[in-house]
Amino acid sequence: MNTRIYRTCLCLWIGLLAWSTLKAADHPTDQRGYNIGETVANFVLKNVDGRMLGLSEFRASKGVIVVFTTNHCPYAKAYEDRIIALDAKYKSQGFPVLAINPNDPSAYEEDSYENMKVRANAKRYPFPYLFDDTQKVAKNFGASRTPQVYILVREGDKFTVQYMGALDDNSQDPSGVTRRYVEDAVNNLIQGKPVMLNVTKSVGCAIQWKE
Repeated sequence: MNTRIYRTCLCLWIGLLAWSTLKAADHPTDQRGYNIGETVANFVLKNVDGRMLGLSEFRASKGVIVVFTTNHCPYAKAYEDRIIALDAKYKSQGFPVLAINPNDPSAYEEDSYENMKVRANAKRYPFPYLFDDTQKVAKNFGASRTPQVYILVREGDKFTVQYMGALDDNSQDPSGVTRRYVEDAVNNLIQGKPVMLNVTKSVGCAIQWKE
């Protein structure tokens, strides 16, 4: 093999290796995630107020709007006020928001637990903001982006997934939204109707996984 061919092959191999590494970071090999209709395992994570909070504590609600989000991501920032508005609109109707930060803070210091507390206080989050420091909860859900939403419905002592994906169809401009996926899903569930569109593609920043 001459030198030019060897170098070309080596470059292709390095490029393939880098691509594979990025894909693995975006989708860990042990990450399958819940499907529509599956039961979510209870979890307990630390809230920004210092308390440990579990999914089971929402057993008086009709369901929960779980949002995987984070501090640094521009998409998460663009959706922040809309997430706050969701809680304001649906908490009283039995569907409160539960926000979870799954990011590795060593990748972005802005995503640290201390900075989560600062952000929640500055924006006056009306909902819990939990730190998934082991990233186990995000992996169990199959989350890969921030923000990414999972709507859960309580059935007795269980919570089942009824929707997963994006909040709406415009990640940057709230005034340009034409389809409100999460609102449509929750409205149907409140009325006892099935969710017609239960899976959409999340648009956001890739979760920063620990090595």
